[in-house]
Amino acid sequence: MRTLRIAAVVEAVSLVVLLANLATVHAEVITSLGGPIHGTSYLAVIAAAWMIPAAPAARWRALVPGVGGLLVLRRTRPSPAEDLPPGTT
Repeated sequence: MRTLRIAAVVEAVSLVVLLANLATVHAEVITSLGGPIHGTSYLAVIAAAWMIPAAPAARWRALVPGVGGLLVLRRTRPSPAEDLPPGTT
């Protein structure tokens, strides 16, 4: 889950940076660095999501570019009842 969290944040932030660059100055250096970072984090999100055994329904959400990792994290987030120690209510 930690890998998925990191990759999801990098994917979303890199997409925002790429779109902001496209809308403003369109600096080639940002595109050259941000594109591969975004692509690699996108693939890392997909791989990490498919490795979570408890979330088969959430796996397909990882394929949404830019926010897929965040959608998977939201879907697989434990409920507050699951956070409690056994035997407590």
